[in-house]
Amino acid sequence: MSDNINSRTARRKQEEAKQRKKPRKKAPKGWFKKIIMAVVILGLAVLVGGASLFAYYASTAPDLDEELLKDPLTSNFLTKDGDIFLKFGAEKRDYVPYDEIPEQMKNAILATEDIRFFKHHGLDFYRLGGAVLGNLRSGFGSQGASTLTQQVIKNSFLTDEKTLKRKAQEAWLAFKLEREYSKEEIFEMYFNKILMSGNRYGFGTGANYFYGKKLNELDLQETAMLAGLPQYPNGYNPFKHPERAEKRRNIVLTLMYRHEKITKEEMEAAKKIPVTATLLPEEERQANGKYPAYVDAVLDELEEAGLSDLLAEGITVQTSLDPKVQETVEAALDDPSYYESEKMQAGMTVLDTKTGAIVAVGGGREYAGRNLNFAEQKRQPGSVIKPILSYAPAIENFSWSTGQTVVDEPYKYKGTNKSINNADGRFLGSLTMREALYYSRNIPAVKTFEEVGAKNAKAFAETLGLPYDTINSSDALGGGGGFSTVQMAGAYAAFGNGGIYTKPHAVTKITLRDGKTEKNLRPDPVTAMKDSTAYMITDMLRDVLTSEGTAINAAISGMDIAGKTGTTNYSADTMKKHNMKNTDVPDTWFTGYTTEYTISTWGGYADYVTPITTYDKGRHVPQKLFKTVMSSIANNPDRFTQPNSVEEAKIVKGSNPLALASSFTPSNLVRTELFVRGTLPTIQEVPEQIELPSPTDLTAQFDADSNSIELQWNYDVPDEFEDLGDPEFNVSVSIDGGAAQSITTTADHQAVFQGAELGKTYTFSVTASMGGYTSGATSTQLLLEGADEPDVEEEPDEDPDNEFEDPNIDQGDSDNDGQPDQNNPGNPDQDNSNNQGNQGNQGNQDGQGNPNDQGNQGNQGNQGNQGNEGNQGNQGQGNQGQDSNPSISTPNSSQSNNN
Repeated sequence: MSDNINSRTARRKQEEAKQRKKPRKKAPKGWFKKIIMAVVILGLAVLVGGASLFAYYASTAPDLDEELLKDPLTSNFLTKDGDIFLKFGAEKRDYVPYDEIPEQMKNAILATEDIRFFKHHGLDFYRLGGAVLGNLRSGFGSQGASTLTQQVIKNSFLTDEKTLKRKAQEAWLAFKLEREYSKEEIFEMYFNKILMSGNRYGFGTGANYFYGKKLNELDLQETAMLAGLPQYPNGYNPFKHPERAEKRRNIVLTLMYRHEKITKEEMEAAKKIPVTATLLPEEERQANGKYPAYVDAVLDELEEAGLSDLLAEGITVQTSLDPKVQETVEAALDDPSYYESEKMQAGMTVLDTKTGAIVAVGGGREYAGRNLNFAEQKRQPGSVIKPILSYAPAIENFSWSTGQTVVDEPYKYKGTNKSINNADGRFLGSLTMREALYYSRNIPAVKTFEEVGAKNAKAFAETLGLPYDTINSSDALGGGGGFSTVQMAGAYAAFGNGGIYTKPHAVTKITLRDGKTEKNLRPDPVTAMKDSTAYMITDMLRDVLTSEGTAINAAISGMDIAGKTGTTNYSADTMKKHNMKNTDVPDTWFTGYTTEYTISTWGGYADYVTPITTYDKGRHVPQKLFKTVMSSIANNPDRFTQPNSVEEAKIVKGSNPLALASSFTPSNLVRTELFVRGTLPTIQEVPEQIELPSPTDLTAQFDADSNSIELQWNYDVPDEFEDLGDPEFNVSVSIDGGAAQSITTTADHQAVFQGAELGKTYTFSVTASMGGYTSGATSTQLLLEGADEPDVEEEPDEDPDNEFEDPNIDQGDSDNDGQPDQNNPGNPDQDNSNNQGNQGNQGNQDGQGNPNDQGNQGNQGNQGNQGNEGNQGNQGQGNQGQDSNPSISTPNSSQSNNN
């Protein structure tokens, strides 16, 4: 046992001895030392390189110039031709010495901009460290730590570029400034040099401009508001953006409390005061110099691009301003003869149709830059939106023809129980898309929108610069999001420019103080739609300015113009609360264009609940302003050119699917319409052996109480024609032997003709249509005997109530912008104010024998009804001739009544 133990012990010792004899690997000598040396050398190289680069940049920095330190540099605004129209920053300032700056004002500025100002030497390394970390996370230049000293340097000598060179020079000059000037002198420089708003510099100037006070007269909330302005001087202007300004003011108050400059009670009390409560009254505010509305547009663009600070650096701003056009716009808007009252307002934007450049801006009547700019405010667009959300997307996505059949009939929003109404409360049956657009019918617009789909409609609008957060069927009537005349002009310009959209812009480029460095701000054009879509919409919108449409007041003889009217409604609750009439509306629009210029005009009141109450001096204001301005500025614009992607053909009105007209199609059903090339339907000739039977037993019964004629007929479909579908009937009328005019297309066996007059002979005809085939006509004649009565002056007819059943929805377009008269649905005249079913023309009922009756004042009930053939000589002033009866599809175009 002992021997075994000794043996094992001996073997273990032998093994251990062998292990001790194996050589161990040694670490290389100096390895750690070499790493440390490399890091040190690299750090020294970076330090030396950085120091050398900093020294080089510092050596190339400009010298400190006391004049530049104390006075803002002047920036020049140029017209499209390169002439200076504004020296920005050249205005007189209220210069305030340091010892006259109130302590509360100092505290507000320091708490907001640089709380450690009196502790650092030009650079705040504590703040700089935080900014460096932020820049490492988000990229160089994403966060800054500029002190008041650095801001003075930047605004006096350097550009606003986020480059290493500029930052190095700024740091060096800030350090030099701190050595050569006291803290109090530097604070005084900042205080008097900083841009406050528009072209006003310095806090003393700001106090006088916004409050009409000296600095020592300001209360806490006013002081905080001024202290918050330098971050975005024009964006926080409380005259124009009170909600934004109040949020910024409250941030300043919070910072003052956080840095123990005010108490919590003082902060909370100041926040409760509306930012507008103590502002200088509008009538006491200073004017902003020449072309203030256009200057607003320039400043807004520079702010949007993040370049507002450059204005203090002596830059040159190249704009698209045409002074002659601008002066024309201002003169038109300032003319009181256009408006229904002294307080009614209007706004206008004029674009170059091809480039999207803003040529002129009309901010309002006597606009001086002291209040709301009505060209830039956002209001509901009404029917102006219909081509954008309904008809253009249908052409773009489905290649609809302008003759596409859309049925105006009782209808509810898809998936709801909410009915839609037209402004006249009536339904016109089968219409072409062209007719639905120039009559501005509500139901076809909604049905087309729902066919297109909300997603497609929203996407189409966004390509034209009209964003929607959400979108639904009611938006197709213009009752959704608000837009400005600038946005609306930009969208319509794309229709006139072959589908190419360029964001509206006033500034094309800026040139920095060195005279060489330029920043191009001209937006890139984008293809928003096919040229076929753009032209087909344009061709339909041409008809809006004819006697068939709603904008005859905007038409200019011999000029190829397309455009669209729009009118919005109040909700039923709003009307009840403010005791409004059915005819009261908040907004009226017209946007029109030629190949040269696009003009969008809005009319209404600053206070939304102050209604437009009249037609000629109310709802027609945008049309008349458009006509005045376009007539003055147009230079014989070219006509719109039909692209090769579009072709023309004759169709059978009401056919579905759409059918080309044949030699057998009755002339009153033939329409010439446009198609996307390659989408023409096949011509359907009627075989000689097929002849549809005509309707039978047509009767006409006069109802004296309603001045209407009730029609009834019978129709039996033979068995051999049952596969052609259900029959539709076209009803037409001839008055006193005149040309036949369509009343309606219906699937019923009855119809009603409104507005019948005693002493007239009416011949009614009815044809049947099935599967593209049309029968012969069945006719009956009715003579309404009775003597002429003296002219009677009628009160204006009130438009129907809200077209929506839901009283809580703010409605879009009431389509009272020239829509069918309630008593005479076939007459979508513009005024519609005195047309009581054509009963006002009692003293001159036939009209034919009195062609020189220029001043028939008794004809108040049919003022300007161009569609009434019996009113050839009556030049009444009220109803300025929109179309013939939509209940009579082929309009009469009496031209003697165009006032």
